Amino acid sequence: MSQYRNNAAIPEERILDAAYDLVLAVGMRRMNMADLARSAGVSRATLYRRFPNAHAVVAALTTRELAAIVARAFARPAKDARTSVVRGIVATVQAVREHPLTRKIIDVDPEFLLPYLVERRGTSTAAQLDMLTAALRTDDGSIRRGNRAVQARALWLAAWSFALTGPVLADDTVGLDLLDRELRAMLDRYLAT
Repeated sequence: MSQYRNNAAIPEERILDAAYDLVLAVGMRRMNMADLARSAGVSRATLYRRFPNAHAVVAALTTRELAAIVARAFARPAKDARTSVVRGIVATVQAVREHPLTRKIIDVDPEFLLPYLVERRGTSTAAQLDMLTAALRTDDGSIRRGNRAVQARALWLAAWSFALTGPVLADDTVGLDLLDRELRAMLDRYLAT
């Protein structure tokens, strides 16, 4: 019996879990499909039927990880919709900055993020915008009126600047905790009625 299983029987999560471990171990540029197939216990042919290249695997992995971060960040109940959105965004920013995968990508392979920041909207961004728009639409009167899609985009822009650039601007006199407090205040004022 072959060491590889039927393509349909191999869960995508197994491939993404193997990719996660490889990215943390060697970075994105050094990860290749042969190593990934071996780590996941699948044939390269099976892997290529699922993903065209290593970049696509990492994109799917990043989407999975960011979706989990956002889901956890917005799961905590709050007194009102504005508090929920603000708390969820700040928690997302903090988690993204601390997540091992995003840290590795930012530290070793930052060029992976560039197209998603300046050229096109990726799957993760689209999902985050949809979630933010939906959260804003569940308003209970605590969020100012306005175009929810526009507001979601403004919130996303602020959040990602704090997530990606916050560590660059933090130092001994202004730490990330102080920047996060300002982000919280900025978002709360922006959304206030």
